[in-house]
This record gives sequence, C-alpha cells and structure tokens, in this order.
Amino acid sequence: MSRIVPLPPNVLSCRVLPAADRGLLAAMGLDLDLHGSLGLITCDQDDSLYAALDHATKFAEVEVVFAKSFYAGSAHASGPFSGEILGVLGAADPDTLQEGLRALMDALDRDICFYQPEGGGPAFFPHVIAETGRYLSREAGIEPGSPLAYLIAPPIESVIGLDAALKAADVRLVKHFPPPTETNFGGGYLTGALADVEAAASAFAEAVIDVATRPFAGVRRDPWQRR
Repeated sequence: MSRIVPLPPNVLSCRVLPAADRGLLAAMGLDLDLHGSLGLITCDQDDSLYAALDHATKFAEVEVVFAKSFYAGSAHASGPFSGEILGVLGAADPDTLQEGLRALMDALDRDICFYQPEGGGPAFFPHVIAETGRYLSREAGIEPGSPLAYLIAPPIESVIGLDAALKAADVRLVKHFPPPTETNFGGGYLTGALADVEAAASAFAEAVIDVATRPFAGVRRDPWQRR
C-alpha cells in the first residue's frame, strides 16, 4: 500500500447526555439501566467512525446503540456538524461512557481512515481489524476477536476490488454492501486468518489503484477494427 496516502477523518461534534430522558431511551429501544448515558458523535467519514465505534467496545463497557450513514456523503451534509454519520454509544454511567469515547477518539487519531492514490483519485477504505469488538462482530456475524478486512470504495472500484481480495487469500465474504450505499459507495467485510485478511486488503487496494489509473482497461477492439 505504498502508493496511497491517508485522508484523516474529522470528528465534527461530540456531545454527552449523562442521564438521557427515559422516554427518549424507551423510544430508541434501549435498556434504561444499561444505556442511561449516551455519547453522540458525528464525523465526515462514516466507515472510519463505524470502525472506531467498534474499537470503543474493546476498551470499555459501552455498546453501539445507533450508527447510521447519511445520504450522499459529507459533501452534501445537512449542516456544518452533520458530516456523513451519526454514531451513539450507550453506557450505564457517564464515567464508563467517557472511557469509550476516549478509546474512539484515540482510534480515529491513529490509523482508522480512508486513503487515496498518490496524485489523486478515488477515496477508499482498505482497513484491517486484527481483533473485532462486539459491534462489528455482531454486524459481520463472526466471533468477537476475529480478524476482519473492512473494504469500501466507489461503486465500480468496490466490485473489482472485492473480486481481487477474495481471489488473493483464503478469506470469505461475510457481509456485502452492494452499491450504492447511502454515501454511494460499496464493499464488504471479509474474515479469515490475520495474514490472509491483510493480503486481501492489500489486493483490494491494488485493484482500486488499477481502476483509478486504467479506468477503460476493459474496452477492447476486435482485430479487424484496429488500425
């Protein structure tokens, strides 16, 4: 992945309800004793925040009680603090919630982000999670602590990239996001041994770069049409 550059995410807002209204909690279908404190976060990269929310569940007794991408992406956000996703962590008390929020912010500051080919091109997400937390394990239908390749790209790149990833290593596709998603991307979750998951993510990235540099590679002329 030496030919890609990181695109760091930006957290646009983070607010806490130390003791959320019981009627609101009930309307959200939450356990009034386990999720009385809520932390709300918006970010300009939806998949980065999904992965960071999962990271938080590995370091604190918090649960991801809501996470949803917004339509069309952050470039078309509904307001200056909307971005392209709202995530909500729930905890039994404010101190535990703050532990989860610190873990989330630390993850976003370190290595969870989209990438772009050097010199420009489509943004994509070839992220590897060595050990999943409770949230993404549930979403992927795998055991907590399993390796996961979280692979997202624009529509054609996502299909070409997933095909390359699945052929590159002994991995299986456990969840597919056919394009278009809410943000007009596509992709999926792949699992397997960590080395295989890493190889699959690298193959995905190489395939995305190849599409970016040769978008018309699939067009061929018959010999009699060539001059």
